[in-house]
Amino acid sequence: MSEEAVWRLHVDPARCIGSGICAGVAPDHFVLVDGLSRPRAERVAAVEAVLDAADSCPMEAVIVSDVDTLRRVAPEE
Repeated sequence: MSEEAVWRLHVDPARCIGSGICAGVAPDHFVLVDGLSRPRAERVAAVEAVLDAADSCPMEAVIVSDVDTLRRVAPEE
């Protein structure tokens, strides 16, 4: 993981069930609003906590992609 990499965070509102796992795993990056998860910022530095949050989502609603290549980083397809 490059220290200079920038990722885009997205939470699919149609898939999110508001479990709060992402906010618990990565509270600096996700927050619950009206019962659903929202990223605190759309673009973030590449950090392991964001991957953990995406991989922990039971509905795979948290999508992490590379800003430059648009390649999906997590969860794995």
